[in-house]
Amino acid sequence: MLKTVCIHPELMKLLAACGHGDKILIADGNYPIDSNTGGGCAKIYLNLTHGIPLVTDVLSVLEKTIPVEKAETMIPDSGEEPAIFSEFRSILNGLQPDYLGRFEFYEACKKENVKVAIATGEQRIYANILLTVGVV
Repeated sequence: MLKTVCIHPELMKLLAACGHGDKILIADGNYPIDSNTGGGCAKIYLNLTHGIPLVTDVLSVLEKTIPVEKAETMIPDSGEEPAIFSEFRSILNGLQPDYLGRFEFYEACKKENVKVAIATGEQRIYANILLTVGVV
């Protein structure tokens, strides 16, 4: 019996295969997951319907499942921080994500070290977060 909050078999297998420095994308419902991730990136489609699950739901589970060394988010062109960013910091115990422009974020998500991309039903815009796996 697993003693973790994550019970999704495929996701657990993929997370177990990640090493230090590998990255995991949690994408909102608007993110083009198929065209803006690399060919070696495993994709998990959790997006059941609008709003289910939320990016913050998935982030809360992953934060309890893997060590998070770093986070990166997509900042709007205006430079204004979306409200969800404060939720990200809260879930990540105050860790301040690095801000990337939209196209810079897309390019970061296409790199070989992005091993898993998780699609959610999140409807808030700019609610994407790229996590770097740390060490225990």
